[in-house]
Parts: sequence; C-alpha cells; structure tokens
Amino acid sequence: MGSTRNTAQRREVIAALGRVQGFLSAQELHALIVRSGGRISLATVYTQLKRLADDHEVDVIMTNRGESLFRRCVVESHHHHLACSACGAIVEVDTPELELWSRDIAARYGYRDLRHVLELSGVCPACQSN
Repeated sequence: MGSTRNTAQRREVIAALGRVQGFLSAQELHALIVRSGGRISLATVYTQLKRLADDHEVDVIMTNRGESLFRRCVVESHHHHLACSACGAIVEVDTPELELWSRDIAARYGYRDLRHVLELSGVCPACQSN
C-alpha cells in the first residue's frame, strides 16, 4: 500500500465502493455517495479514485468508450482482467508469465520501479451463444 493519508474523503470513497459489487464510473460512485448523504465533490471522487488505484486498492478497467470504471480490489495481489465487451463480465486473471516477462524486459533495458497495465477484452462464452 502507498503512504497516502487516510482522509475522511478517502474513507468515504472506500466505504461507498464496499457497498456495491462490480465496477462503477466516478460519476456513478459520486451519485451513490450523495444519495447516501455524503458531501463530496465529483473532483474529489476522481482524485481519491486515482490515489486508490495508484495504491492498488481499487481495480480499474477501461470501457470501449474510454471511460474508467472502478471497484474495490477482490484479489490482493497484482492481477489483470479479462472483460467481456458484450455484457461487461470480468474475470480476474493471474499471469505469472507476464510478470516474469515484464521484469526481464525492464532488467534488459536497465529500468527500475516497473509498472504495467494489461487490459484484455473479448466476448465471453455466454454472449457467444446468444
């Protein structure tokens, strides 16, 4: 985890994410917080989500329209997602081969503090049969 302070706004965003399953946009999360009586700006929700993502406390996926969706991490370790482009179903993917490959590439070129993002999408078996 990062060294980000545990502010009231951060706790409010985390609590709201904990009340839902699945991925939400920042706007949807903001609306949920406001409906629950919270007083937090949309800009603050965006800021807190960015920090939570940087600290690996939330998962982030991109929609086909380029919108970021967020959810509280289900898997504690670094992982990737396979998303259905038809229904939005998400599968957590453990990719030890990718992790090894990325460390090899970084070492080959002398890079440190490596970060990477891999997003996979396709059509899930249920949607293929429709």
